[in-house]
Amino acid sequence: MARAADVAYRSLREMILSGGVDAGSRLGEVELAETLGLSRTPVREALQRLGTEGLVEVLPHRGARVVRWTGADLEEIFELRAQLEPYGAARAARRGLAAERLDELAGLCDEMERAVAARDFRSVTELNDRLHTAIVEGSGNTRLPALVSSVVHVPLVLGTFERYDEASLTRSMGHHRELVAALRAGDAEWAESVMRSHIRAAADHLIDLIRAAERD
Repeated sequence: MARAADVAYRSLREMILSGGVDAGSRLGEVELAETLGLSRTPVREALQRLGTEGLVEVLPHRGARVVRWTGADLEEIFELRAQLEPYGAARAARRGLAAERLDELAGLCDEMERAVAARDFRSVTELNDRLHTAIVEGSGNTRLPALVSSVVHVPLVLGTFERYDEASLTRSMGHHRELVAALRAGDAEWAESVMRSHIRAAADHLIDLIRAAERD
């Protein structure tokens, strides 16, 4: 049987990542415990764990709240992504991925494009995460997936896709296709370059949106 703290963690994390709780919202232990049907202790432990992931800000004597991202936060996050993920893509290309894995990546591109056409951005986000994770894992660096996951947060990606215009969506999907092509060709320089462009484009788009919101 799953530990109560694990149940609380998974439930709260899903609430945050699904957008069920707005950025900046207070997370009261008593209210959450009642909602989840648990005691306050596992809820408190779950909030602390979410705090270490950067999804929740735990405030001494004031409870916790969902993190509200600033432009400065996003600049730091994407700066790290722009170092880590292009490196991972280059390593994956040099190592060479199995034909079956490359076909899986191409299939994810197909599914993402269908989800974009259907305006199903939740699915786009999940598929995008699977593609990026597969490439990072394909690098063969056993420490890299944990490093990347520590700075990549689904709400950022979800917000990006929901607010993309058609040209930006087309560009993003095109980057995915080109990444698969570079990996299939085993061209490390090409894969690294495309991934860096992909990350920078996402960064510019989302940071501009957050900066505009901060000025309002």
